[in-house]
Amino acid sequence: MISSSQLVLGSATVLGSVFWVELVRDIYHVLAHIWEPLNRLHIWHHKVFRRDLTVIDEDIYKKAHWYNDLPEAGVMLGFGLLFWVTLCLFQVNMAWLGLAGCLYTLSFMGAAIARGFGVPYAEELTDITHRPGAFEKLPGDWFVNRPYHWRHHFDNQEAYYCGTFTLVDKVMGTALSLKGKRVAVTGASGTLGQALLTELHQAGAKAIALTSSTQELSLDIQGQIVPLKTLAWQVGNEAAILEDLKKVDILVLNHGINVHGDRHPEAIHKSYEINTFSQQRLIELFLSTITTNQDRVRKEIWVNTSEAEVNPAVSPLYELSKRALGDLVTLQRLDAPIVIRKLILGPFKSPLNPLGVMSASWIAKRIVGGARRDFRNIIVTINPFTYLFFPIKEFLVANYFRLFSKGKTP
Repeated sequence: MISSSQLVLGSATVLGSVFWVELVRDIYHVLAHIWEPLNRLHIWHHKVFRRDLTVIDEDIYKKAHWYNDLPEAGVMLGFGLLFWVTLCLFQVNMAWLGLAGCLYTLSFMGAAIARGFGVPYAEELTDITHRPGAFEKLPGDWFVNRPYHWRHHFDNQEAYYCGTFTLVDKVMGTALSLKGKRVAVTGASGTLGQALLTELHQAGAKAIALTSSTQELSLDIQGQIVPLKTLAWQVGNEAAILEDLKKVDILVLNHGINVHGDRHPEAIHKSYEINTFSQQRLIELFLSTITTNQDRVRKEIWVNTSEAEVNPAVSPLYELSKRALGDLVTLQRLDAPIVIRKLILGPFKSPLNPLGVMSASWIAKRIVGGARRDFRNIIVTINPFTYLFFPIKEFLVANYFRLFSKGKTP
């Protein structure tokens, strides 16, 4: 009779051995991009596919498995055996279960050999992340899928390294590449807008300023003036920038207004028009530009909803309008064809909020860092309760919407 403690230990050993060989695979992949001896083998893998993931040449496809996939599986197997030997040396109970990672690896090794020999249906059954066809899901969050891996081939080969779990990319900050992406930020002339544009520029993005001002904006980075592409737009006339939005990869909705304690009808209208409805119109416009597989994996929306979604902001209309925006984004994420991230931010110091306790540059660094780790909800605040309450609120509201509303029918 197996005791509960033995069951837990055995399960942990099996899962640990599998996770270990996956970790080895991801590290091997990273090394294959920076170490020439491995890169000479790995480069075959990048010669195989067109942008639609169809195979360019069957002979190259077969060689790629002999030169890349099989050596990779061999390294995984060797380290899997090392894991088992270590368990034996430390006399861990049921150490033999540590061989699970080796058996797991042998399935990849067998599949690579079958594809290398051109065994019928081996490609269709075992090379899941390289199958052509329309992307029906968002890039994976914690698990690698076709859209996620497509980005490694055709978005940035210096990112998206992971093979099954995305943990290594999250730790390294390579789960989302901003290099070369056109990122447009609303509220660009504000304190946080300027800080975000600076961080995005330094991350390799092509930063674009969206502002209600007619003045061309620029960044001052360590005394060097960096001119920005500046697009003027007006609340209520969002449709005028539709053609510009078609050329944007990531839209950051950062504009807003805080009327503080004002509750007059004009303040109500202005708060909802700017904080909720104009942002909703921009979201709908941007979603209308999604037409191709590439759009589905490269384009994103980031929405600054603020921690007013779950905490008081000592400004009732700011709270109400931001909560409405947050709930609408939660609803839209259920069917959105692209990733929509929420930025849940605490109070930061600016001309509109001189009592803010965080600096805009500090917040911007953490927003960009969180995005590069592919966090879908990026929380930046000094309030510990937000980190507790927001995930609970988001989970409950999302599932409520999922149960009691319907998406678009095909």
